[in-house]
Amino acid sequence: MTDVVDSDELLRRMHRARACAQQEARTWRARSGDMRATDPDGAREAAVRTLAYEAVVRVMDEILTPGRHREEA
Repeated sequence: MTDVVDSDELLRRMHRARACAQQEARTWRARSGDMRATDPDGAREAAVRTLAYEAVVRVMDEILTPGRHREEA
């Protein structure tokens, strides 16, 4: 990857990545709920994927808006 991008383009890409991760988290959360009764293993896997995408969203939030979402200890 040798493309040079300016800061505005980088920011747009990061916002798109955050939005994509947010959508994926919603999708996997819904799948987990739908599969809970019929496929417990699939529901568990979907729940793990949900957590992974939620983690990506939290990281992107911290990059895009530092300090806005402080974790409470």
